Amino acid sequence: MHTLNKFTRWMAACIAVAALSSCANFNNPYGSQHPLAGKVWDVAGGRFVPPEEVIGRAIESKFVLLGEIHDNEEHHRIQSMFVDAMVRNGRKPALVMEQFDVEQQKLMNGIVQGNGSRSEKLRELSKLMRQGWNWPLYQRLVSSALQLKLPLVAANTPREAVREVARNGFDVLGTGEEERLAIDRTWTPERNRQLAQEIAAGHCGKVADHMVQAITKSQRVRDAVMADKMLMARRMGVVGIVGRGHAREDLGVPLYLAARAPEESILSVGMVEVYEPVDPEAYAHSSVGQHHDYLWFTPRPARNSNPCDGIPAPKAETQESS
Repeated sequence: MHTLNKFTRWMAACIAVAALSSCANFNNPYGSQHPLAGKVWDVAGGRFVPPEEVIGRAIESKFVLLGEIHDNEEHHRIQSMFVDAMVRNGRKPALVMEQFDVEQQKLMNGIVQGNGSRSEKLRELSKLMRQGWNWPLYQRLVSSALQLKLPLVAANTPREAVREVARNGFDVLGTGEEERLAIDRTWTPERNRQLAQEIAAGHCGKVADHMVQAITKSQRVRDAVMADKMLMARRMGVVGIVGRGHAREDLGVPLYLAARAPEESILSVGMVEVYEPVDPEAYAHSSVGQHHDYLWFTPRPARNSNPCDGIPAPKAETQESS
């Protein structure tokens, strides 16, 4: 238990700030040579499985969520591998991406359906990607979607809409939207406590309690809207390209998918960067991994050694969890 508790405490600061490229430095002993790197852990089964087993599950699933750490190139390579394998097996899933705002969908459709070359389309799509994302890391995946003629779906809630929810609650979404999106009926006081606790830890304790609650509302609406876009695109199946926190079955997008489409199969793969523990159960029983079907362990890129460096005390209405 001491190892587990130590790991959980150590990782708490990395939960919500992964998109800020924060966690530990790659120049320690736990990178590509770590015993877990490249292995896949079945959380429910408590066993290592070959990658082919997970990909096989993906081929058979209606919704496949591939939870990434946004700046990890290996995570994007794995996502491309999943998509390519699904297409080779006769699937034509929609690629539903957190990295584009829903308000960009009409422009995206025009680019994808236009007469330009693939390189021209990629250049135009890169301009639509939300500011702060590293386009080169996503270019290969988007290029494959264009080449394979996969639907490309924007899934993120625009920042201003998120701010409005943070300030004024879910009523700003419009009459009936809170119920339609299953925002209220999926939620419990315990879920709220857990998400708020992780958001507070992820922001290194630099936000007041009322701000944490506002960010929690923002996170909930983003997850519910991502689920909504996946449901709208589900005819041929969906691959969700989202941050690992959004892929959590207990608090993220799968929660809303299951509430609204309980008959559909949902697969959640959490891509996990390796740290000190070499026991996969240490990851699986922490908030990092216990709420995914599989954990896919990877090395991590070079980052600042202190996860709290450079994180100012944020304003609730402008913050989002990754």
